[in-house]
Amino acid sequence: MNEQTKSFSLSKEKIKVLLLEGLHENALNYFNNNDYTSVECLSGSPDPEQLIEKIKDVHLIGIRSRTNLTQEILSHAKKLIAIGCYSIGTNQVDLEAARIYGIPVFNAPFSNTRSVAELVISECVFLIRGIPEKNFHAHDGRWSKDASKSFEVRGKNLGIVGYGHIGSQVSILAEAMGMNVFYYDITKKLNYGNVKACATLDELLAIADIVTLHVPENETTKNMISLRELKKMKKGSLLINAARGSVVNLDDLYTALDEKHLSGAAIDVYPEEPASNRDPFVSPLQKFQNVILTPHIGGSTCEAQANIALEVSEKLVHYCDVGSTIGATNFVQISLTPNLDKQRYLHIHKNQPGVLTKITNVFTSRNLNIASQYLQTDPYIGYVIVDIDSKEHTEDVLAELKAIPETIKARVLL
Repeated sequence: MNEQTKSFSLSKEKIKVLLLEGLHENALNYFNNNDYTSVECLSGSPDPEQLIEKIKDVHLIGIRSRTNLTQEILSHAKKLIAIGCYSIGTNQVDLEAARIYGIPVFNAPFSNTRSVAELVISECVFLIRGIPEKNFHAHDGRWSKDASKSFEVRGKNLGIVGYGHIGSQVSILAEAMGMNVFYYDITKKLNYGNVKACATLDELLAIADIVTLHVPENETTKNMISLRELKKMKKGSLLINAARGSVVNLDDLYTALDEKHLSGAAIDVYPEEPASNRDPFVSPLQKFQNVILTPHIGGSTCEAQANIALEVSEKLVHYCDVGSTIGATNFVQISLTPNLDKQRYLHIHKNQPGVLTKITNVFTSRNLNIASQYLQTDPYIGYVIVDIDSKEHTEDVLAELKAIPETIKARVLL
């Protein structure tokens, strides 16, 4: 039997939940309010060795961006049912390994959208007014009252790279301030307001006074903005990156700023970031007074963290209680309603011919009526949900389901 099948069904008070990195209290409250009382909350992120020990007995885990759940760590998580990333991204999890182990990964793609958008708009204003330099001078005892390099955002061209949840919110706020908004995205999107789509990235770079980046981290976006792209930007234009640290080549950005091709920049994310607030932060851009450097706080507002805590916790509880995988980033999607008067069995297995027949036979051989059955597959896994009329034979049925050779995980909802 596959070792991953050792997870078994428990009453809610025995399901262990581990919440790391000082998640907002809404997360703990939501679990408690839904009768999950075995919840451990830690303010930081354990080192890999400590995490391996902790994750061995955990059924649900919630993390932010500092905790990395690698294949090695997940291989020790024999009881883990689901992972919650209390963030927009899921880069900190080996999604493929989690999928192979039958572990859905949930995140919060919407909850901090407004927070990031507001930061970007404020940086547009600060940069185009020359505030970073004037602020530095004032702290240094210099009185730099000068309007020669200070402009309004009204009437300026804002170029948005990536017109998703955040990019589209930025466009709405920018238009309300009188900016002309353009965007470039690799997929066709519905335009909001008077925003205009650009056919290529180069087209956008050539017309924008300010360029802001809102793309995911993947192979196509790594070093998406390097010296070539920076040189395509208008002389005196500005760059904002609140997306992912790998998107901008910081050495090339240093060159563009040093040669005064750009008038300034705002960077919130970096290729390498300190593991904690106690560790030093080093960047080549610290030399420039016209650059805003923030410590990855685009989504770090009280409102965003409160919303994220609720959004992800709701998804984890709904999956644990009902079996619904809607919102999982690495898993087949099945939307389910609560099962009020039936016995529900959940079976995750390798996607191979004949498995559904074996699962069905477990019930029909006992003369158990299948009230409903759901199946979704991808090239590697299948996810089956079976509701039956009888609540008898639970332990025998579950044991036989787990004994199917292709089984990855199986559980019954009590």
